[in-house]
Amino acid sequence: MIKNIIRTELLKIKRKGFWLLCFLGPFGVILMQIVNYGVRKEYLLKQSDDDWSYYLENVISFTPLAVVLGIAILTSLMASIEDETNAWKQLMALPVSRLNVYLSKFVILFCLFLLSSCLLMFFTLGFGLFLHLGHTVPYFSIFKYSFYPFFAAIPVLALQLWIAVVSKNQGIPITTGIMGTILSYSGDALPDWLIWKWPSLVNAWEKPILNVVLGITFGCVLYLAGMFDFNRRDVK
Repeated sequence: MIKNIIRTELLKIKRKGFWLLCFLGPFGVILMQIVNYGVRKEYLLKQSDDDWSYYLENVISFTPLAVVLGIAILTSLMASIEDETNAWKQLMALPVSRLNVYLSKFVILFCLFLLSSCLLMFFTLGFGLFLHLGHTVPYFSIFKYSFYPFFAAIPVLALQLWIAVVSKNQGIPITTGIMGTILSYSGDALPDWLIWKWPSLVNAWEKPILNVVLGITFGCVLYLAGMFDFNRRDVK
């Protein structure tokens, strides 16, 4: 049953720009570095003895912003598909579980961001090799800075999806998403317990993996809370 629902959801988003946004997010992050290194490459290469590490630091400075903003946009678009055609009542009238409907939307969004993380990893590696930053390529660091921010942002994804599917006005989740994006840009200034800080991989213990563990754990909690709340609510 869940496979059929996911297949139906994929058909709904086919011409809605989801795949384009999935590509534009990671491409935009690397495009910033293309411009950055294109304008002042010689200066940047003198800033550190480890050119790869300095390059990855520049990449990660924009990644949390792209992840949180992308989550806000895609979750709102996912919910607006039903809102535009008043399809919630029709969908709920079908012999399908609300829990499966909610799960299908979350799974699709999760997979889209996994794909974006994969693209970011390949774009980061490709441009780094193009810049000839050194023979010792830090493959694990590239993987870490490509995937960790998304895993740490799973609570943001769960929260934004929850707000989007229960809101009659999609301006609410968009506003929440923009505020979250601004918060994520603040980085070090935020307390460690705030979920919008976690994608930056910054914490008092200087261990990015803690943000990932917290992200996955509290992401599951918020997902379950949103799913059961959606299950008991009246249809829009």
